[in-house]
Amino acid sequence: MTTTEHTLVADWVSWHAEREELLREPHGWLSLTGLYWLDTSPAQYPDLPGTWRADGTGGVEITAAAADGLEVDGSAVDGTVRVEPVDGLPGALVTVHARNGAPRRAQDRKVEVIRRTDTYALRVRDPEAITRTAFDGVPAYPVEERWVTTGRFEAYPEPTPITVGAVVEGLNHYFTAVGEVTFSLGGADQRLVALPGKTGGLSLHFRDGTSGRGTYGGGRILAVGDPAEDGTVTVDLNRTVNLPCAFTAHATCPLPPAGNTVTVPVEAGERTPPRPDLA
Repeated sequence: MTTTEHTLVADWVSWHAEREELLREPHGWLSLTGLYWLDTSPAQYPDLPGTWRADGTGGVEITAAAADGLEVDGSAVDGTVRVEPVDGLPGALVTVHARNGAPRRAQDRKVEVIRRTDTYALRVRDPEAITRTAFDGVPAYPVEERWVTTGRFEAYPEPTPITVGAVVEGLNHYFTAVGEVTFSLGGADQRLVALPGKTGGLSLHFRDGTSGRGTYGGGRILAVGDPAEDGTVTVDLNRTVNLPCAFTAHATCPLPPAGNTVTVPVEAGERTPPRPDLA
């Protein structure tokens, strides 16, 4: 192994360990145990106290008694409270304390109230979910230097709104594409629509020849750093990661933008993870 390859592997090991720790967080993606879509009529949902409804004006109403153990923004729910989740962003969190007579738990559950376009849902986050307690790391391909290449970012004249489908049938996600990243891989030219990264840089969501055959069928995501002044970017496919929906049935992940398919199998980055909830 060359010095460059050794550094590449060492950096990846450190980065991947941080990613796995993030996944292990008590109320992270591995903690999901339920996804319930709301309508405008108050309704109860499995193992959740109180009633919940979309109010038809951009919010969700939660009605419960103090003894039910629900808490919003640090205050117990005793009557009706209203939360306003924002489309496409992490939802409003409602803490569910263990009620009298219930088995003691190490940590409370949380209900994330989410908005997706004009629909609303509850996503239950339970630190004792089997997808979290049985988590033993994310399988990945061996790190290789051949999967690191230099690409070029071509910005659009103006950011362009795009619509993509979702793993949930009938649901759409709305993003703003900022340009395209081109690079060569396996002797073939590749071109992928780029979205803004969550903390800077760019996000490339794509499928390839391994999708559904070794990697998650809904595609994977690669974070790319900010382009240099000449538009060049480093494309390190060893750091391609799964979306949350690869780990749980209760996520609403987007599908890749139209045409975002790498034409060669990308045997790099994260592979399909085990699903103890489906065993």
